[in-house]
Amino acid sequence: MEKAFNRLAENVAHAAGRAWAFVLCVVSVVLWAIAGPAFHYSETWQLIINTATTIVTFLMVFLIQNTQNRDGVAIQAKLDELIRSGRAKNDFIGIEHLTEAEAQEFRTRCAQTKTASKGTIASHAESRFSRHDACCGRFPDSCREACCDHWGRRGRACRS
Repeated sequence: MEKAFNRLAENVAHAAGRAWAFVLCVVSVVLWAIAGPAFHYSETWQLIINTATTIVTFLMVFLIQNTQNRDGVAIQAKLDELIRSGRAKNDFIGIEHLTEAEAQEFRTRCAQTKTASKGTIASHAESRFSRHDACCGRFPDSCREACCDHWGRRGRACRS
């Protein structure tokens, strides 16, 4: 039964996202509006559209939520596998199961690590390129190529 429901949910969610489904809804509303004078804009006429939209919305919520849940689980499993097989920290596997407070603590810790490493990388790069500029700025044009080679900038635009 679960597989049948999953197939149904996937097919309905896919169909609901198509242009023809939107056009069908617009045509239905236009036909309903055109029928208004024939029904003298009665309560029954209003009840038809209210009931139809309520039923469709109610059912679509469950079908689309089912599809989203399965997509989320599949994406999470793929990300976990990438983390597990790569160089990333395995601490990230399973963080979707943390409480809100634990997730916030994890985000804070990641932001602190990023800030700390960013400062180190930036200061290293800054000192390296300032040394490069000082070096290349001292040499005549014929020697600048050797300097840029030394600092690993050969083939890239040298600021000197």
